Amino acid sequence: MHNRLLGDLRVGAIGLGAMPLSIEGRPDEARAVATVHAALDAGVTLLDTADSYHLPGEEPGHNERLVARALATYGGDTADVLVTTKGGRGRPADGSWTVTGSPRHLKTAAEASLKRLGVEAIGLYQLHKPDPAVPFEDSVGALRELLDEGKIRLAGISNTTVAQIQQAHAILGDRLASVQNQYSPAVRDSTPELRLCADLGIAFLPWSPLGGISRSSLDGPSQPEPDPRFNAFHELARAYGVTPQQICLAWLLATSPTVLPIPGASRPETIRDSAGAADLALTPADLARLDGAAGR
Repeated sequence: MHNRLLGDLRVGAIGLGAMPLSIEGRPDEARAVATVHAALDAGVTLLDTADSYHLPGEEPGHNERLVARALATYGGDTADVLVTTKGGRGRPADGSWTVTGSPRHLKTAAEASLKRLGVEAIGLYQLHKPDPAVPFEDSVGALRELLDEGKIRLAGISNTTVAQIQQAHAILGDRLASVQNQYSPAVRDSTPELRLCADLGIAFLPWSPLGGISRSSLDGPSQPEPDPRFNAFHELARAYGVTPQQICLAWLLATSPTVLPIPGASRPETIRDSAGAADLALTPADLARLDGAAGR
């Protein structure tokens, strides 16, 4: 798989969003581990997790422990695999998503993630979401302290604005390695943030990157009709003999050399398909057509 830079590290251009392996509708352990192994087999070296990826009311860390077990049981070399996790969110029994961005909480959460992942230092640790009750600079300051203490190697922020990225960059400098915001053909609100990351050389990790792309009509007439706004993705998929998901990911990769999509997967075949997008070259005419379709 082609590589891209995340901080000073090179990772596969397509990552794995491991969240579906631990939340509602999650697969059994065997299939979950097989999905991570399939990702590694396909050249994926960026695994995205978080302490809050678990069922509502469950003990934090299900997804982190799962990723750690999958890496430990993988038969190949995992030296180049970068595991990124996040802190600052919770999932109480009512199914909501809470936000806690105090420095004390983030540092305690990072320590717990270290133990669950079984590593000496977390490869990339991200503030999951800014806490409106805590000054943003205080939350980012906790990341800086974790960096200084050697407990994390790279720092990132998620679900942030242009102003917050600029503020975090002023505090962390080149040690701000990534921004993870929602971005897809259906949700393009973070276009200014994506462009700022390109200007600053910061990796932009779109979460839910396949939003708006329904399952391919190539699978047969019984499948749901694709959203008409995204017909171009399906039409190009038929022309290339691939899935609309691959077209979508190839389009995302073409938006900026700093983009690293992290599509979710709960089956081995799904992540194998997503990984194939890294080698799919779309023409300028294709990209213009997709830009126009997604921008409507």
